[in-house]
Amino acid sequence: MGFITVALLAGGAIAVMRPLPERKPGEILSGPRVPAWVERIDTLGSGETITALLERIGLSGAEARDALNAAVGGMDPRRLRAGMKITLGAPETDTVPSQIVLHLAVDRMLRLTRTDSGWVGKEERLPWTTDTLVVGGTVGANLYEAFDRGAVRLPPAARSELAWDVADVFEYRLDMSRDLQEGDAFLVLIERQQTTTGVVRVGNVLAVDYTTSGRRLRVIRLPASGGRPRYFDEDGRSMQAMFLRAPLEFRRISSVFGLRKHPILGVVRRHRGTDYAASSGTPVRSVGEGVVVTAARMSGFGNVIDVRHPNGFVSRYGHLRGFASGIHRGSRVGIGQTIGYVGMTGLATAPHLHFEVLVRGVQQNPRVALASASGEPLAPSERPVFDRAKALALALLDQHSQGGPIVAPDSVSR
Repeated sequence: MGFITVALLAGGAIAVMRPLPERKPGEILSGPRVPAWVERIDTLGSGETITALLERIGLSGAEARDALNAAVGGMDPRRLRAGMKITLGAPETDTVPSQIVLHLAVDRMLRLTRTDSGWVGKEERLPWTTDTLVVGGTVGANLYEAFDRGAVRLPPAARSELAWDVADVFEYRLDMSRDLQEGDAFLVLIERQQTTTGVVRVGNVLAVDYTTSGRRLRVIRLPASGGRPRYFDEDGRSMQAMFLRAPLEFRRISSVFGLRKHPILGVVRRHRGTDYAASSGTPVRSVGEGVVVTAARMSGFGNVIDVRHPNGFVSRYGHLRGFASGIHRGSRVGIGQTIGYVGMTGLATAPHLHFEVLVRGVQQNPRVALASASGEPLAPSERPVFDRAKALALALLDQHSQGGPIVAPDSVSR
């Protein structure tokens, strides 16, 4: 409650002092307005250095050097890419930013803050949360289109990534550019990872149920296997075999094994092999372990590599632009190792890879020849871990096929 103050003034006059209004707890009756904090987005321009950007947004040369010194250890200025997002923050009354956030990756930021003693840098990482998600669909025009329609809970870029992840799971059993049929059905159990800012990415592919031409393939990832993921069918047979089914990771076939008209010679001759159309310079990988027996220029093949594998197999790679570093006659190569690059040397009208398989000197259809060898079996000590993962994964896939839930806690991969 306020009080009235009575004062006796000179000459006997009385003055009454009106009380001040009561102040409520926490109430500020007056004071300067705090400027609002304003943020804006900028990007690193093409050919622009981070120093040039800092000066462009208003920092002096000395301040830019101070800010970069604060960032040392959190980034390599030479590796920053054009288009990198940068958040600039400052009070609305300031024209020069007092906080600069460099978005180095979707889950990694470098925050530079101006203080009384100079600039201070702090690296921040966003946490990822993980759940498991089932994606299902049928193949129409191609695998990309099928996942674009079926994986609606993933952003478009993640859908394409998932399509190739599934192709990698089957790379020893199926060539996804040739073996897919319209109407093939699939269910895929994946780890979906998300940040607090809404960024979504695909984690491990945990299981795949794929049906093609009436044949059903159910594949499960062996948890905590270390190194490259290992996948087994539901009977415990490894999906990895002696040979990859295709020599290009990103592949598109321009012709299939059989009779065709040679585009340059203009005559019909038996085309013993497969042509993979691809951009010039696309890495070519050896389909299996072996020894290089030819790495030279050879008439119509142009630059060609022959790799000798066990059991009388030889794989041939023609029309190459060039050979990978260290590849020569006598070189030992591993499965999936890059040995050369797609080109159009020899009798070729466009960049592509000509691929052949010979068995004991006789040319064979690669599609048949490379399907004949199986991979390593599941070790007995791994069977209990595999059986638990299999039971959980297949139960979730079956739930989805019966109209059940498609999102589950992150428990399958643990």
